[in-house]
Amino acid sequence: MLPLVAEKTCFVAERAGLPAGCAINGYFAAMKKPWYQQKWAVFSLHVITWLFLFSLPYLLRSSYKNEGAKKPVDEPGTFFLFGLIMNVLWVSVFYFNAFWLVPRFIYRKRYWWFAFAQLLLLFLLLFTSASLFRLLVSTKVFSVGPHLLVNFFIYLLIFSGSTTYRMVSDKIGEDRRLSEKENENLKTELALLRSQVSPHFMFNVLNNMVALARKKSDLLEPSLIKLSSLMRYMLYEADEEKVSLDKEIEYLQSYIDLQRQRFGNKVRVQVDLQADNEHYQIEPMLLIPFVENAFKHGTTLLEDPMININLQAEKNLLNFSVENRYNGMTVEEKDKTSGIGLANVKRRLQLLYNDAYKLNISNHDHLFTITLQIQLS
Repeated sequence: MLPLVAEKTCFVAERAGLPAGCAINGYFAAMKKPWYQQKWAVFSLHVITWLFLFSLPYLLRSSYKNEGAKKPVDEPGTFFLFGLIMNVLWVSVFYFNAFWLVPRFIYRKRYWWFAFAQLLLLFLLLFTSASLFRLLVSTKVFSVGPHLLVNFFIYLLIFSGSTTYRMVSDKIGEDRRLSEKENENLKTELALLRSQVSPHFMFNVLNNMVALARKKSDLLEPSLIKLSSLMRYMLYEADEEKVSLDKEIEYLQSYIDLQRQRFGNKVRVQVDLQADNEHYQIEPMLLIPFVENAFKHGTTLLEDPMININLQAEKNLLNFSVENRYNGMTVEEKDKTSGIGLANVKRRLQLLYNDAYKLNISNHDHLFTITLQIQLS
């Protein structure tokens, strides 16, 4: 049954743009819990806690005899048996309240029924405790007042601790489930955003290949080789959560070279991509939408088209800028897919880097400029 479910999950994940096998890995990762959340660890912690609490009276008391009385209260064995039975009852009350009364009355807002159940349970415990004391310990030293007072405070402690334990543990579990759900939603959203960027990029590059084929250009073969390397990057590298900045720069450079082959000397393209550390990591295909946008809207209906692309990475800080001229008369005539890449990359930046990035987009004097600053890991 599990392989079938995992296979179907992987199929859905792959259709959503997730890497192959991630569904199975995610399934088993979800099944694996930290050691302190394992059942044996929780059970052991509860047992140790109860043993410590119930051993305190015996650790603090020097003997089983009542020093204020003329004779022993009773044999130590019978008193120990009475204490053992009562301890078992207190433990039972703790878990009965936590796992039965609280969910059925507190969570359903039946507060009066909950109060009635507590009073009934308290009465049964007092009656049981008195009966056991008379039966096992002694009838001569039994006093109703101290017996009621001691057991009432113990019950109050058990009741408050049990109720708090159940509500706090449920709150922690609910917060954990919400956090896991939010993480899964973010992963899915990022995968969908990335899958929207890739077709846009492929559409533009394939158009370049068609243009070169129609011209029967000798540049078609090296262009296809570059396209092959780009597709290899998209298929095998872009599925990673992070890639080295060097690989991302190589990807950008290959894309720019393809565009240069297409436009030739018609478009002035100035590129400067530098990083002082080969160990920088970045989200794959994060920067390409800005470059795509520049070539898409900065190369048509212009007397002197110009594109400047700069990337500087030093001291764990990435500074990236893209600048291009545009024709203001055609701004309102964008096709339906225009801006999808930029909208997606803005959303991805927010999801991935939160406050660790700055993005500025300006549009002034027929010059479109984006500047991006990211704190690298």
